[in-house]
Amino acid sequence: MKKDIHPNYQFVVFEDSGANYRFLTRSTIKTDPSKTIEWTDGSTYPLVQLDISNASHPFYTGQMKIIDSAGRVERFNKRYGARKKTVKKAEPKPSTRTRK
Repeated sequence: MKKDIHPNYQFVVFEDSGANYRFLTRSTIKTDPSKTIEWTDGSTYPLVQLDISNASHPFYTGQMKIIDSAGRVERFNKRYGARKKTVKKAEPKPSTRTRK
């Protein structure tokens, strides 16, 4: 293999802080050298923080969980949530047909 053309394939700990879930796997993701964590085997690995994983995703958990960042849900509900559609019923038109 040619040198310096392949990404660094290393062990990385991924953390879903919302579900308090961590897992160790190998990845080529570029990590922040200042973020590391000591794993249960006593070794220190780079840490990547996730917003969502299979431990917190509604498809896998079967529960709907709204992840609100910067009040977007409240702002949407404030703007559009209170509106109700009013449908006007059309009055029946008088029949112009005559029976013979």
